[in-house]
Amino acid sequence: MELVNIIEQYHVPLRARYGAQLLPVQKQVLNAIVHCRTERYGEMVLRCYDCARQHRCFHSCGHRSCPRCQNHETTQWLERQRQKLLPVDYFMVTFTLPYELRSLVWQQPTTVYNAMFACASSTLKDFGINDKKLGASLGLTAVLHTHSRRLDYHPHVHVVVPGGCLNRQRRQWKKMKGKYLFNEFALAEVFRGRLLNTLSSAGLSIPDTLPNKWVVDCRHVGKGEPALKYLSRYLYRGVISEKNIIANQNGQVTFQYVDSTSGKTQTRTLKGEDFLWLLLQHVLPKGFRRVRDYGFLHGNAKKMLMLIQWILRVVIKPKETRARPSFTCPHCKAAMHIIAFIRPNWRSG
Repeated sequence: MELVNIIEQYHVPLRARYGAQLLPVQKQVLNAIVHCRTERYGEMVLRCYDCARQHRCFHSCGHRSCPRCQNHETTQWLERQRQKLLPVDYFMVTFTLPYELRSLVWQQPTTVYNAMFACASSTLKDFGINDKKLGASLGLTAVLHTHSRRLDYHPHVHVVVPGGCLNRQRRQWKKMKGKYLFNEFALAEVFRGRLLNTLSSAGLSIPDTLPNKWVVDCRHVGKGEPALKYLSRYLYRGVISEKNIIANQNGQVTFQYVDSTSGKTQTRTLKGEDFLWLLLQHVLPKGFRRVRDYGFLHGNAKKMLMLIQWILRVVIKPKETRARPSFTCPHCKAAMHIIAFIRPNWRSG
């Protein structure tokens, strides 16, 4: 099932039902996906020097919400994160907003999302500094997700934390012992207070029905690479893979997902226009950065990270330059070469 076909089939009922709520950035997503790999984004001319045949290939839209684009960018991000991995235990800390705040997030997404990043990172940093065993700033990689596995609107921030920190004066690595990082209830209480204070300072109206107890999940995840792979799935290619869209019939779309509690594959069926609206709710504001690094994992802390890697005797493998996938001749299977580019036709569509 290709998402572009679903958009073309249901875009009229989508606009009829949700047109008043559609934001410009959401309309841009629909437009980009529909015209991805069409003349609207230009094309390249390929030539096979073995059989002398030529072939034309349309460019992709490159939008981060398009399920057919950005695979190379995802691979590059994961490769950069691998260069920062340490031989220590890792933890995943998830900061979740209560249901009562979701309407506010929907109205002011940029302000609230930025506040979530700032408050989650500062909470973990201060816990690391105030911890008797650590007493120093942690390294953090934070990623914003806006969906549950059922694709419902569910804003939360995942933070991958290496289990330890650096004592800069002694040049000593302080290692976390065991599978325990920090108390979840204490993290939730501090995060709640800081976020509400930040939102109030920004002039936003806080609902009176907010619960006193929020949810923060803090768990040991072993080595860091599996956690990073999990986070990389939705960085650049939208919130659903086209292979998970399993049916489109009788005006309804069915997709599958893995239930987080049971681990079993479940299905969900919605009207076509409701399915598209479900996806569009997770489109981020234009220019918003979904992933951010802090502490010794920040891009400006390369010297500190190199010192930590030296202390932990990390063998840094030379960074492999991953070439983009090559083009293969459909006739003789030899490699094809780009010989020309054709400008986009912005009048199309």
